[in-house]
Amino acid sequence: MYTFNSRVRYSEVNHQKDVLDIASIINYFQDCSTFQSEDLNIGLEYLQSINRAWILNSWQVQLHQPIHLGDYITIGTWAYGFKGCYGYRNFIIKDRKDKVLISANSIWVYMDTLTCRPAKIGEDHAGYEIEPPYPMEYADRKIAVPKVTITHPSFSVIKSNIDSYNHVNNGQYIKMAEEFLPEEFKISSLRVEYRKQAVLGDTIIPKTATDGKQFTVALCGTDDKPYAVVEFHSLR
Repeated sequence: MYTFNSRVRYSEVNHQKDVLDIASIINYFQDCSTFQSEDLNIGLEYLQSINRAWILNSWQVQLHQPIHLGDYITIGTWAYGFKGCYGYRNFIIKDRKDKVLISANSIWVYMDTLTCRPAKIGEDHAGYEIEPPYPMEYADRKIAVPKVTITHPSFSVIKSNIDSYNHVNNGQYIKMAEEFLPEEFKISSLRVEYRKQAVLGDTIIPKTATDGKQFTVALCGTDDKPYAVVEFHSLR
């Protein structure tokens, strides 16, 4: 497992109870996997040199215990499998006593950036070692959009949404989706499925549905097809 240590900053907590927010959790996970790749010399510069990229397909995140402002934490990640063009990676955040506070599963697609098509992962597993998967209940990577939804006013993708690949960063979709959650909704877990890439200037049309314990946000394009689908779950 690859790890790095941090302390929760004021800029990373939500506006309610000084708890580490979902977008910051995702940023920690993305930073951790990026640090591992860079330390293995198979990071962004290397991938660009071979016309490859890792594109995130889905998240499954379980919040076991809140993380608060000032807490000392360790973020960890490891690859647990590769198949065809898919890579499978776990993440955890734990406290100084090694108690796991958050766990996650993620699925990635290895892409050829010249053809914009998935590329087969070699026998070297793209340079990563494989470790056993984290013991959790694994959900399907696909998320069904409810048939009945509420459509909200559209908005445009702006520069601050864009990452180094010139499309909307994975965490930004979650921040967009969070805007539609009721104030009383307490997130216990979430799933995200990324279906297509939004770029600068694209129009996003949010569509939501809820049954009280589950709140789904489909961030759609003008063709009515989702860029991403975010599914929040609550204990209530």
